[in-house]
Amino acid sequence: MHIRSEFDQWAASGRDREMEETHWHTAKRALARIPIEQGDTILDLGTGSGYVLRALNETRHIGQGIGLDVSPEMVTNAREYTDANNISYTVGDFHHLPIADDSIDHIWSMEAFFFASEPLEMLEEIRRVLRPGGTFFCAVNFFEESEQSHRWRERIDLPMYLWSQQEYRTLFRKSGLSVATQDTIPDEDIDIPPESEFPTEEWETRAAMIDRYRTWGTLLTVGVAP
Repeated sequence: MHIRSEFDQWAASGRDREMEETHWHTAKRALARIPIEQGDTILDLGTGSGYVLRALNETRHIGQGIGLDVSPEMVTNAREYTDANNISYTVGDFHHLPIADDSIDHIWSMEAFFFASEPLEMLEEIRRVLRPGGTFFCAVNFFEESEQSHRWRERIDLPMYLWSQQEYRTLFRKSGLSVATQDTIPDEDIDIPPESEFPTEEWETRAAMIDRYRTWGTLLTVGVAP
């Protein structure tokens, strides 16, 4: 299935709101690290429901928010959910951003980067649109070290890159971005039942669930434009 069709279906079925709820568990901790100054311009790649831009607008007083998604249905929903004149949404391709050079202060992306067909090309576009010293916060739950996340490939009928932490750093540097930091953020909000309640519908063992959420959680790689 084409990525646009897949995510159009997700938006139509309400999965955009489901992703918003689950991603927020670790997104809120990563977003707090972005060095946003009042009036900054923020680009959200793979914006989904637009929850990140709404949250940043309410708490960090951003100047402009731009949400880009490959799915027209996601963009339609995000517009309906958002009541702010300084936030806009557009349908677009990660590899050809409809944005001027050196015009973005900070870029955020969660659970979208590994869908890029040409990841290095996407990173080069990110570098192009970032102002000098601007940051790219890339958050993913699907990565090599988090073995319990690998099964997602069986549930999503789309090509997905499975990279290690080292491979993310290498890609960033190849594109010209410096790697400021990289770490994992545990999901402390998800409820993990006691051992007596396993197996569950989703998990065979409690240890596997702990590994996914508490041990690994979300991988955050932060790049900085020269």
